[in-house]
Amino acid sequence: MSTEIRVRFAPSPTGPLHIGGVRTALYNYLFARKHGGKMLLRIEDTDQNRFVPGAEDYIVEALKWVGIEIDEGLTAGGPHAPYRQSERKAIYREYAERLVSEGKAYYAFDTSEELDAMRKRMEEANAPAAQYNSITRLQMKNSLTLKPAEVTALMESDSPYVIRLKVPRKEDVRLNDLIRGWVVVHSSQIDDKVLLKSDGMPTYHLANIVDDHLMGITHVIRGEEWLPSAPLHVLLYRFLGWESTMPQFAHLPLLLKPDGNGKLSKRDADLGGFPVFPLEWKDPFSDTVARGFREDGYLPEALVNFLAFLGWNPGTEQEMFTMDELIQAFSLEQINKAGARFDIQKAKWFNHEYLRQQPNEQLAEAIVSQAAADGIDCTPEKAAKIAGLLKERVNFASEIYAESAIFFREPQQYDPAIVAAKWNDEAVRALTALKDALTSVEDPLTVDLAKTTLATATAAAGVKQGKIMQALRLAITGVGAGPDLMITLEIIGKQDAIDRLQKALNEL
Repeated sequence: MSTEIRVRFAPSPTGPLHIGGVRTALYNYLFARKHGGKMLLRIEDTDQNRFVPGAEDYIVEALKWVGIEIDEGLTAGGPHAPYRQSERKAIYREYAERLVSEGKAYYAFDTSEELDAMRKRMEEANAPAAQYNSITRLQMKNSLTLKPAEVTALMESDSPYVIRLKVPRKEDVRLNDLIRGWVVVHSSQIDDKVLLKSDGMPTYHLANIVDDHLMGITHVIRGEEWLPSAPLHVLLYRFLGWESTMPQFAHLPLLLKPDGNGKLSKRDADLGGFPVFPLEWKDPFSDTVARGFREDGYLPEALVNFLAFLGWNPGTEQEMFTMDELIQAFSLEQINKAGARFDIQKAKWFNHEYLRQQPNEQLAEAIVSQAAADGIDCTPEKAAKIAGLLKERVNFASEIYAESAIFFREPQQYDPAIVAAKWNDEAVRALTALKDALTSVEDPLTVDLAKTTLATATAAAGVKQGKIMQALRLAITGVGAGPDLMITLEIIGKQDAIDRLQKALNEL
């Protein structure tokens, strides 16, 4: 593209970052990197009543964990600092006052009681929408209906006021969205939004327009929930004289519940038993803890891959992408308009696939520490073998140790169904021969040695090997199914195998 691409992620620090926000940040990041552009992080904290301590740090940590690098903004600095909107109040007032002086906005002195009365009148008149607009503003207390002297007197007496946008009465507002195409809204559907609140803080509508312009944002990639506000933003760009440099808009599809019916919420996640936040969040007011993908055992690469496919499709059969591959493949043109169903089973599948790629030695570290916590001595070498055997069978690294009890403790009980079906005279004869054969083995037990020893023992006992395999597994593990039995024998070692065979022969 001819000019440098500049995108921004601009969350509000009102609590933990929703997973939908992570996807928005990811799409912005992929787009910027694809075109050699810049990724900005800006904090939109104009609503100080909703500010939650710790939320800002949480946002920064979450983006870092999933691998989204910030080029400019909070944590990175840059030429357009500060990057918190609460620290830019004077800038916004300047532009709000300019709009008033040019007749494109006005002062409104209405009290909450007067606003409630207006809405009640509108409802009684069966108006389609009870809003402050080009019609109702003429019946209200503002600088359009009051005499200049009255306005001056109210302001000099420090009467509370807001600044509202003066929306044209009859005009089509057009927006060419990069995902949805042309969006046309008649100005009668747009109310006179507040731009500057009575406490001097801007609303999102004014602040994000001013900041995007001053920070040179070229593309605004954000959630579908902001689409109804887009025509208002187009009007603001026009009124401020910035329409020719207005960024291009792309409104992303909603994240839907797992069944596809409605927008995904935290309640849906709680009911479904899965997280909806990237990291665990402890509410500073209630001390309640919300689950996080990281703490639930998801790998960041898996979560990124999963999120990328929630609304975007590469147009190929490929499903596993590194971040660099996603950057090369990504395009806004391949984002769907329809909402994306949040299929947590697919997230688990991605995590399973990425877990399989993890080095056994890396996974072994957790096994060693978890075993030590249970008073079990496990060498890194043994832990690496366990990881290599079990990582194919689980979705999360934490499940490896949970599934590894058979490698540390002999069976305390035996599956009665397998006992009834498979424990017979042939099994006893063959397993006795195997125990005796193992006793005479001098070398450390390996997979190959276990196989040859078993073959020799069953042949000597006159039993077909296939007939006693479940009985052998029963003696070693207590159950009739599980991971590769020869690898299991190598991991537990010769003496443990002998002891388990003897225990089963004695008890069964």
